[in-house]
Amino acid sequence: MRFIDEYRDAGKARSLASQIRDLCEPGRKYTFMEVCGGHTHTIYKHGLEDYLPEAVTLVHGPGCPVCVIPMGRIDDAIAIARRPGVIMTSFGDMMRVPGGQGSFLDAKAAGADIRMVYSPLDALKIARTNPDRTVVFMAIGFETTAPSTAMTVLRAAAEGISNFSVFCNHVTVIPAIKAILDSPDQRLDGFIGPGHVSTVIGCRPYEFIAGEYGKPLVCAGFEPLDVLQSIHMLLRQLAEDRSEVENQYTRVVRWEGNRKALEVISQVMELRPYFEWRGLGFISHSALRMREEYAAHDAEGLFEVPGVRVADPQACQCGEVLKGVLKPWECKVFGTACTPETPIGTCMVSSEGACAAYYNFGRFTRTRLKETSHR
Repeated sequence: MRFIDEYRDAGKARSLASQIRDLCEPGRKYTFMEVCGGHTHTIYKHGLEDYLPEAVTLVHGPGCPVCVIPMGRIDDAIAIARRPGVIMTSFGDMMRVPGGQGSFLDAKAAGADIRMVYSPLDALKIARTNPDRTVVFMAIGFETTAPSTAMTVLRAAAEGISNFSVFCNHVTVIPAIKAILDSPDQRLDGFIGPGHVSTVIGCRPYEFIAGEYGKPLVCAGFEPLDVLQSIHMLLRQLAEDRSEVENQYTRVVRWEGNRKALEVISQVMELRPYFEWRGLGFISHSALRMREEYAAHDAEGLFEVPGVRVADPQACQCGEVLKGVLKPWECKVFGTACTPETPIGTCMVSSEGACAAYYNFGRFTRTRLKETSHR
């Protein structure tokens, strides 16, 4: 397959759906978690749930990096942005994420200099052209985006750009999956593994899921046929009484990952002792921070931040959605008080958020309403 259309072929999708039905054991229910928010959007954008038998249920995981950032970290970043002479830079999907003291857009409207960038190199360029200002990059994301942050820090150090720093919020996926597996709230039969993260870390780090917990995992691509094939591979493992890590996304993911990317992350960053995740609480060794050698580019060391833990709004149930305990439409404020235009929680803001996927693609109830045909 070389073209996108081939990954969206309806005939092949129906064939896979038939094979999936054949693999389902009569009377048995299956629950699979798609860890990555990108998979959630593929599922609902293309109506993949309608191809699956009722015995197969898909739930969402904590794989949206914007969604798992706690409100207190947003407040810390805003506190830095309000400092005289500071330019805060951020990816676009962070601009509307609500903290306890409002969002980046609110702070910008109140006078803070907060700018949207497409990469950390854009932030470095702003620092280069504004030598009298301090430029801070709000670094978020899993291992997928950490290499670009690390490379930018190395470039800043090499060029002697001392007015550039990083407010590091990079998180790691493996501890989050382990926290899900250890949670009494969830009973899963397998995982649709995050394809983008796996391009960096590879498939080997997931082996404990199959070995210690007896749950199969399939690293999956992001086209409709990728997701359906991954579900088929999970069901086939269960039918054959196997529990293994398999790689469906072979056109991109290598078993050992991207060693160069992992090396540059290790050179610039190290694991934090613990980090707070929205919905999952504090998880040990689940996030990255700058190494001491690059303290000159570490915003957390250069600025005092409040560091106050902020509870989510009582009406918001993003935490339960991120753990796969609730479907978005089960949240009390979904689609009413909480919409993409007026988000209460992070899951409605991000382009990878589960609530945004459900809202944008019309999944407001347990069953999908049949479309009305017009003659």
